[in-house]
Amino acid sequence: MTALILAILTSFSPGLGDKGLGLIAGNPTGITFKYFTSTTRAFDLATAWSFSDEWLMVHGDYLWHNYGDFKVSSGQLPWYYGLGAFVAFGDDLVAGGRVPIGIEYLFPSDEIDIFLEVAAGISVIPDTDFYVDAALGIRFFF
Repeated sequence: MTALILAILTSFSPGLGDKGLGLIAGNPTGITFKYFTSTTRAFDLATAWSFSDEWLMVHGDYLWHNYGDFKVSSGQLPWYYGLGAFVAFGDDLVAGGRVPIGIEYLFPSDEIDIFLEVAAGISVIPDTDFYVDAALGIRFFF
């Protein structure tokens, strides 16, 4: 399913350098894909494994970026927030919504970014539960 979503998103490319593929480390740890639809909006997808709880999670978020609050001498340092959903596969199927917030450093070359993100979420399947995830990541843009 993730491969199908990636194929659909990459077919709508407005230009070079708007798609990024990389790694996230934290809870969970895995692969991340980001697609900028404009300079302030993006889709973010990830497939990741939780080593502590032994489950595989797939999430997708729609993100809004704000470039005006933090200034750096080179590159860009936007913070972002978003809305998304997740599905986790382990002993039980778990699904719900998430609200990520993060900060991202875009290198001047526009080919690499690093980010720190925290996401609060609520599962609604099989029952209601709250959680918080945090991750550090890097992506290479093409």
